[in-house]
Amino acid sequence: MKWTFILAVAAGGALGSVARYLVGIGFGKWLGPKFPWGTLFINVTGSLLIGIFAGLFAVRWSLPQAARIFLVVGICGGYTTFSTFSLDTFYLIERGEMVSAAAYMIGSVVLSVGALIAGIQIVRVL
Repeated sequence: MKWTFILAVAAGGALGSVARYLVGIGFGKWLGPKFPWGTLFINVTGSLLIGIFAGLFAVRWSLPQAARIFLVVGICGGYTTFSTFSLDTFYLIERGEMVSAAAYMIGSVVLSVGALIAGIQIVRVL
């Protein structure tokens, strides 16, 4: 275990977590709290970002391992989280909003995986 990797995760995680918080708050103010739009947006854009990073690492960037860890594990890991996804889904189900819960679950997974594929394809095309 290298301290540089731990520090890279911590620094990136701090940035990603703050970004996640600000985006979530912004969407809540913009669209209201009834549906977890902020978390959906965060999961999709985070998946796009990690797809772009993965594509860049594979074909363009030759970054040190600490830099890769900072970007993917730190920033992306701090920014995206499916634990909030699970909690939001639970609250929708608990409120009896089964259609919204199903739409949220399917939309999160399908759009996030699609965004990751799009990110990799964007890098391959460029």
